[in-house]
Amino acid sequence: TEQSDEQKQEADERESMYLVSEFASQYFQNILHKTDQGKAIGLSYFKERKFTEETIKKFDLGYALDEWQAFTNEALKKGYQLNFLEKTGLTIVKEERHFDRFKGRVIFPIHSMSGRVLGFGGRILATNKNAAKYLNSPESEIYHKSKVLYGIYHAKQSIAKEDNCYLVEGYTDVIQFYQKGIKNVVSSSGTALTPDQIRLVNRLTKNITVLFDGDAAGIRASLRGIDLILEQGMNVKVCTFPDGEDPDSFAKQNTFEELTLYLQENSKDFIAYKAALLMEEAKNDPVKKADLIRDMVTSISKIPDRIQTEIYVQECARIMDISEDVLFSTLAQIGRKELRDANKTYQTKQKAFEVVKHKTSLKKVDIQFELEQRIIEVLLLYGNRTEDFEDLVLKENEEGELILEPIIHKAKVFEKIYLDLQEDEMEFSNDNFRELYYTIIDTLNQNPDTGLENFVNKVDPKIASEITNILMNDERYELHDWERKNIFPKAKNHSVAQLVNETILSLRCFLIDQKVSEFKQETIDNKNDTNKNILEEVKDYSKLKTLLSRKLDRVL
Repeated sequence: TEQSDEQKQEADERESMYLVSEFASQYFQNILHKTDQGKAIGLSYFKERKFTEETIKKFDLGYALDEWQAFTNEALKKGYQLNFLEKTGLTIVKEERHFDRFKGRVIFPIHSMSGRVLGFGGRILATNKNAAKYLNSPESEIYHKSKVLYGIYHAKQSIAKEDNCYLVEGYTDVIQFYQKGIKNVVSSSGTALTPDQIRLVNRLTKNITVLFDGDAAGIRASLRGIDLILEQGMNVKVCTFPDGEDPDSFAKQNTFEELTLYLQENSKDFIAYKAALLMEEAKNDPVKKADLIRDMVTSISKIPDRIQTEIYVQECARIMDISEDVLFSTLAQIGRKELRDANKTYQTKQKAFEVVKHKTSLKKVDIQFELEQRIIEVLLLYGNRTEDFEDLVLKENEEGELILEPIIHKAKVFEKIYLDLQEDEMEFSNDNFRELYYTIIDTLNQNPDTGLENFVNKVDPKIASEITNILMNDERYELHDWERKNIFPKAKNHSVAQLVNETILSLRCFLIDQKVSEFKQETIDNKNDTNKNILEEVKDYSKLKTLLSRKLDRVL
């Protein structure tokens, strides 16, 4: 199809910008190699980094004179238009004056996959607190930072051949690895990885190995970006260097064979690596462990391949000492939430969750289990807190009508729960919950100020694991399925006192419903005079249910 005049003009402008960028690259190289300032400052810096002459030329490294207009004046003298010098960001124009953007910096040209110069990175060498250490070309018609990987032009053949791409942070990391003989390496230029950058690699290989400095805090922060790689259906490994080392320094100190061996022996699957790292951070803190497990499941949820997803869930369950069912349920919940939000990325992966969703959707909600679990959770999180509890007592008013009168009293949360359950002689139906309940009550009775962290350290590993499972289940506490059954426990953002009262009242209502159902079944099975007694029992329980419902402030 024939281009419109506007399209031709845009194409011509882009081509002009490419030509300006190519000229700039050649200019900076000439300054580096052929001027006294370039040799004394720029070339000396690269030699200090142990870059060879061959490497310096291979990557078209250069230097910009420490003068305000040296480059711009030379470009204008050669016939390049100021308009395109400004659009590429090489020149800063302010009113009638213009300045060189990269003045006094060593230059790293940034190439496209096909080798065209798109932009530049410049590192300042002089000590200047007011100037950024690294400076990149601004966004332009030809340079989009989020769509470019430094070193991709030189690395593409090796990436395809080795079927793996090493991802590092900085320019010098790439160059040092390449010089050492490991050529399948690229950099995101110190910025967070983007989907477009990942797609560049995805065209060449499905395998990425992310290389981290030995800085633990930096590693933790960088883990979030790797989820994007998983989302693209790629296989991710992680390799960390010893404390104080980065890819640049480590490559300088080791031979090609030593570096290759280190990468082979220390590259670990990302999911397994992250799970082990987070578990080390969480240690015996169940609250932290629950949060970190959610973090892990979020990462796993990015993987579009169903088989891989299942394998990773099994591996994480083993590393984190938690049941696979909990992880699968959390995984399904994430999938459902994202689908509800109409997130297109997750919609493409809906099939990956079908088996999990099917499994959980067919599972009947066990109301008693959920309520008992909620009581345990409240005890774990708030058991030692003192709250103002409102009890509703049935009294006659002046007209002789029965009304519920509120009475406020202070109590520890664990005392309130224990006394209420004792009053109704309610027992936990779940064996694990029952054991955990009495362990918590006994511990808090001996020392009411015991915190969750101290409590966990006192129980055996089986119970500690159960605690983590319960805290993990917290996010799946949804009420829409319960409403149909007249069960209305409040969410945790209500006051703790409300939460305790309503959870216990809801449990009592549920148990009454169960009892009434049993009585009704008896009337069907026993067609004799005992039915009259059973009906009386049903009436009594119904009255109690009505009273409890009034306390729950709802109408049956």
